[in-house]
Amino acid sequence: MSVVIEDIVTMTSEVPLRSIRRDEGQLLSPPRPGKMPMKLWRDHPPLTVVHFPQRYQAQPFAPPRGVYENDQIRIEWQTMDNRQPFYHRNCDVDEISYQIDGERTLMTELGTIEHRPGEFSCIPRGVAHDNYGRTESHLLFYIPAPVTETGSAVRASAAALPPFPGWQPGQVNEAVTQCMGSLGHDITVFPIDEHELLDRVTDEPDRISVFAVGSGANPLYATDQFSLGTKTFTAEQAHVRRYTRTLDADEIQYQISGSRTLVTQRGIVELGPGDFVRIPLGIAHTSVGHEDGAYLSVLSHRELPQVAETSRTAQRCTPEYLDALAGERSSR
Repeated sequence: MSVVIEDIVTMTSEVPLRSIRRDEGQLLSPPRPGKMPMKLWRDHPPLTVVHFPQRYQAQPFAPPRGVYENDQIRIEWQTMDNRQPFYHRNCDVDEISYQIDGERTLMTELGTIEHRPGEFSCIPRGVAHDNYGRTESHLLFYIPAPVTETGSAVRASAAALPPFPGWQPGQVNEAVTQCMGSLGHDITVFPIDEHELLDRVTDEPDRISVFAVGSGANPLYATDQFSLGTKTFTAEQAHVRRYTRTLDADEIQYQISGSRTLVTQRGIVELGPGDFVRIPLGIAHTSVGHEDGAYLSVLSHRELPQVAETSRTAQRCTPEYLDALAGERSSR
């Protein structure tokens, strides 16, 4: 019997509600056949993985691609090698971004940020903003406002006119949107003076904080029904593996770097940079690292379904697979 520990947690619990010794083989096995005349439980599909390449690949400008979404939260992937063609002002959400690859100038009424890979920022609800990306990709998280920041900022937005070399104030529009800025939910669109909009930073006391992977506190951003943070892993594993079962939140994980095996009650899957996976609430899961790495972890108190196309599917756990993982651990 391979003994593991299962920690039962909630979104806000600082320590597990309880920890349970488990037989790992039983924890990951299908239920024993029932003798009741009716079906007592459903058959659930295995976990699915969504993948977008981290390195920039040339393609025509397009709206961000939705990855996970419910009626309050949306996670998107975007790539740019150009300017966004308008300034955007959200009515209902704070807009968090994570820079995956390349460089991106974020221009707002609260100052300009030159984003580099591994950095986060959060645009408050009602603040107009535009982007100028150079062979880059980033993630967007639309979250009901207000979002609380808990990390240690590495820097902040600042006044910058011009915001980037070669910039000239253009004939641009401002779009005011609701419903997390999704297509077709603009309230009004109208022409603006770009120079005047960016110069508002001189009259604004607030600035946008920039966080980086490993910026101290975890999570970096939170509300009463959402959190976003980063987690690191190594190739060194403890002798007794620990599983986590979150009772009140779906967890979306995005692989930043490194490779690992995600072991869950909905299957086992290998994860590498650029992979997303959704772990439904109540599902026990753990990771086995094959090298040092990191991933983003998003917790949503409400179900957060996948809307992007599936790239691959988790495989059923077998005793042979667990033995191979155990052998890998013991050989280190």
